[in-house]
Amino acid sequence: MCKYTGKESSCDTPNRYTGGPMTRHVVVIGAGIVGVSTAIWLRRAGADVTLVERAKPGSGTSHGNAGVLAACSMVPVTAPGLARKAPGMLLDRDFPLFLRWSYLPRLLPWLRRYMSNANDADTRRIAKGLIPIVSDSVEQHKSLCNELGLGDWVTESDYCFAYHDRAAFDAESYTWALRSDAGFVPEIIEGGAVHEYEPSFGPDITFVACMKEHGFIRDPGGYVQALAKAFTERGGKIMQTEVEDFDLSSGSVKGVHTTQGTIACDDVVLATGVWSRPMMQKLGLNVPLEAERGYHIVFEGASGGPSRPFMIASGKFVATPMAQGLRCAGIVEFGGLDAGPSKAPLDLLRRQVKRTFPRLTASNEIEWLGHRPAPSDSLPLIGEVGQSRVFTAFGHHHIGLTGGPKTGRLVAGLITGQPTNTDLTAYHPQRFGAA
Repeated sequence: MCKYTGKESSCDTPNRYTGGPMTRHVVVIGAGIVGVSTAIWLRRAGADVTLVERAKPGSGTSHGNAGVLAACSMVPVTAPGLARKAPGMLLDRDFPLFLRWSYLPRLLPWLRRYMSNANDADTRRIAKGLIPIVSDSVEQHKSLCNELGLGDWVTESDYCFAYHDRAAFDAESYTWALRSDAGFVPEIIEGGAVHEYEPSFGPDITFVACMKEHGFIRDPGGYVQALAKAFTERGGKIMQTEVEDFDLSSGSVKGVHTTQGTIACDDVVLATGVWSRPMMQKLGLNVPLEAERGYHIVFEGASGGPSRPFMIASGKFVATPMAQGLRCAGIVEFGGLDAGPSKAPLDLLRRQVKRTFPRLTASNEIEWLGHRPAPSDSLPLIGEVGQSRVFTAFGHHHIGLTGGPKTGRLVAGLITGQPTNTDLTAYHPQRFGAA
C-alpha cells in the first residue's frame, strides 16, 4: 500500500489490517460508477459496506457521460501548445470551449496550475499515469459485472475518431504518437470507404481513425443503478443522506457524520467527484480540483445516426447510440457548480451534430448539464490520506466511466490488504500539499 510520509511516497502491498475473516465496516461516500465499483469489490472481499449517496445511485455525472469505455483516452488535454491556442479557442464561437467570465477570478489559481502542465514532459508523465487506469477498461467492466449477471450492459465495439480529412488527423499527430506508444494504433479509413463504414456521415467527414477492442454502455445511469441493486442483493447497504464531516477523534477515522446521524466505520472511501474538494479540506488538504461543466443532448428515437461511438474531432463531442436515442456529449465550460446551464454550448452542439449527421431525425431532445471533476494535473486521486483510513477515489476528469471499475478494484485492494500490482504513487491524494 502507498503511505504518505510527508516527504515521499513508498509503496508496499501489505495492509495494516491482517486479521482473519474480513470483519471491517467500510463507508463508501458517493454512488457513481467509482463508488459503486469500490463497494462491490469490497463486498467480494467480505467487508461490511455502506454506500452513502445524497441522491440516487448513478444520477449525477455517471448518468450524463458519453458512455464510451475509452481505453485509448490516456492523453491529457494539456498537450504542448495549449497555452498558445487557448485564447483563440475561447474567442471562437465554433470551438467547444466556454467560460463564464464572471467566474474567471475564482478559476485563475487552478487555471495557472493546469496550464503549467501543457508541455511535453508533463504530458508524457500524465499519460503514463493514466494508462494503468484506462487501458484495460472493457476487461475491468466485465470483471465487475459478469459475476453479477450484468454482462449484457457492456457492448463491445470499435471507438472511432472522425475527421474532415487527413490533414486534420495529422494535426493531432502528437496525441496519436502517444497513443501508439501505449499500444493503441488505429485502423485508417479514408475517402469513399468512410461512408461505407458509417453511412450516417455527411460530406464533412472523409477520414476515420478506428480503435478496435473498445466498448460502450447504452445507458450509463441505468448501468450504475443495476450495479447498485446487485450490491444490495449481495448484502450491501445504501443510505440516502449527506455526509458533513469525518470522526477523526482518535487519529484514524471512526465514523462519518451525516444529516441522519453518525455512521461508525473502520474505513472510508471518498468517491464524490468534484464535490470531494470540501471534504478533503476537512482533512487539512487543498486539492486543486475544478468543476468542468459538460453538456449532452439525447436525440430520442433517433434515426440517421451512427451505429457505434464516434469522437467528432471538429466539434470535440462524442456521438453514442444508446437505448434512449443518440447521445451527443461534449463541450467544456468553466463556470463553477452553482450556475445554471448556458444556451451557447447547447446551440453549438446542435450545429455540430447537424453538420456531422445531416439526415438525423428524432422524436424529442433532452438536454443535460453535469460537472466533471478536473484536478489540475489531470490524474485521479487514489490512495490513503496519511494513516487516517480515509481513502480517496475521485478526480477522473473525462475518464470516470472508463476507469471506475479499475479504480474501485485498486482501492478495495488497499483496504483489504490485497496486492494491487500497480504503482499508485502518481495518484497520491497528498501530492498537492496541505491547505
